[in-house]
This record gives sequence, C-alpha cells and structure tokens, in this order.
Amino acid sequence: MKIVILDGSAANPGDISWGKLEDMGEVTAYDYTSPGQLIERMKGAECAITNKTVFDKDAFEQLPDLKYIGVLATGYNVVDLEAAKKHGIVVTNVPEYATFATAQMTMALLLELTNHVGLHTSSVMDGGWCRCPQFCYFLKPLTELAGKTMHIIGPGKIGRRVAQMASSFGMNVTATPHDTSLIGSSSDINGTTAVSFLSAEEGIKNADVVSLHCPLTEDTREFINKDTLKLFKKGAFLINCARGPVINEKAVREALDNGLLGGYGADVVCTEPMLDTNPLLGAPNCVITPHIAWTPVETRIRLIDMAAENLKAFLEGAPINKVN
Repeated sequence: MKIVILDGSAANPGDISWGKLEDMGEVTAYDYTSPGQLIERMKGAECAITNKTVFDKDAFEQLPDLKYIGVLATGYNVVDLEAAKKHGIVVTNVPEYATFATAQMTMALLLELTNHVGLHTSSVMDGGWCRCPQFCYFLKPLTELAGKTMHIIGPGKIGRRVAQMASSFGMNVTATPHDTSLIGSSSDINGTTAVSFLSAEEGIKNADVVSLHCPLTEDTREFINKDTLKLFKKGAFLINCARGPVINEKAVREALDNGLLGGYGADVVCTEPMLDTNPLLGAPNCVITPHIAWTPVETRIRLIDMAAENLKAFLEGAPINKVN
C-alpha cells in the first residue's frame, strides 16, 4: 500500500517516528502540502494521512486509487464526508488523544494571566531585579485563584479534566452542558470534583473565569460576542482552548481595551495561521499561543500510534473511529 502523509511536520517535525505506519506500506511524508500540490502527490496512493490538508469533492474525482483517509486530528471538517462516502472512501479520526495536554494548556494560559510569569521573567533578565532597592517587586498585580469560580462551557472530556485541575487550585467549578436537561443538577468528576450545571447566562454572570471547551457548531459560532460579554463580571478572565470562531475577536478586543475583561488567553484564533490584521494582536492582557496545546511529545506519539491503529483496523476489514 502506498501511504502519503501530506502535512506531517505539525505532528512530527522530526523528533518522533512514523515507524508504525511504515510497517504497513510504502510511506512518503511531506512537511506541508498546498492545495495545488495535493493531486500530484496523491496520484496512485491508496491511503492519505492528513491534518489540515483539504479533501473536497473535486479532489475525489481526480484520485481513483484513494481508498482511505486518516485524519491526524480529532476534527475532520477538512474532508468532504459526503463525497468520500460516494466514492467508497473510509475516513477516520483520532478522538481524545490530547485531553490531558489541552487541559494543561488551559491552566497554563490562566496562570500566565494571573501570575504574569513571562512578564516578570523578562524584567528580571533585563536586570530589573538587580536595580531594585527592595527584595521583591511586581509589575502587575497577581491574582489568587483559590475561592474563585470557573465556569466551563462544554464539560466534555477536556472540560472535565480542566474542572479537576481548577478544583485542585481551590476553585469552585460550574458548567453549562450540551444537554440542557442537566441544567440545575450537579455531577461528581472521579468522585472528587463537584460541578454544578447552570445555564450559560447564569454561569457566566457568576464566574471569575470562563473557559471554553465546546465544539465549533453553528450554535456555538461567535458564542462569545458583544451581548454575552455584557454578562461577564468586570475583570473576569476568558480562556479559549476550543476553536477560534467560538468567539468574536473584535468584541473580545474591545472588552480588553475597555477593561471589561481582565484578560484573555487562547491557543486558537479564527484564521490559522494568524493574520496580521487579527484584532487581538497587541491587545492588553492577552496571551495567545500558536495552537500548540496538542503538541507535547507524549501526545504526538499517542496521536501517531492511534492513527496507525486506525489504518491497521481498516486494512483488516474492521475500521475503527470511522466518521463517514
């Protein structure tokens, strides 16, 4: 089998192995594939491994040998599933491989906003502490999380892990579930973390931190906008480790400029790579990382191992994690 990895450098810039995929066929790995390169690179190949390289209706018409697409991610919106099914092509994804890492990044962004580690490290390395007459100094007030309330929008696998972590910091945790029938009830996570389920409006109003972990759907697109931001406590923090378009970036920038939000931390933006016209560039009290929550080496090894398991199951005639 000819296997083509189309945009492999995101998951594997060279520090880990494609070995488990190589055991199943002839592997050609490209760091990045532009739309204009897709057809030429996939000619004669039965299997494609993609992360963000798009397979639309036209691509399937030109690739008669293609039998399988393994999406090297949880999200699979880069593939036209209807067209793939029409052409008899199996599409799989890798669910839940980055739960721990994404939850860890959520707390890292929050801690950067509350403790300003980067700001103070830069100051110290610039000699600020050496010039200080006092034994300590701070450039921005720090915030203690104990006793504060975090509200989670979307308490799925990642949201529940974040709830555990927030609870370990002494925070109270509430959440808005996808299943609205659960609102008004509560849940214990691993028997240690009590989470009260509230409506989004009630939860946001009472929260010191709002953390987004919902999928991007038409219902959640720009869920955080001018109207929902009016519900926030003045000075509350907003964290987004879900998807960029879950927020309206212009509205968030205005809320940062006028001090309504105490800070915004995100690992995602609406258009990736980030555009130089993004309204969040240069925003005050804003911390943004370049979609790296999923990239710890342990997580990427898990991702590739699971992708190999998906392909192996397909070759054995019993596909797993099939999405079409």
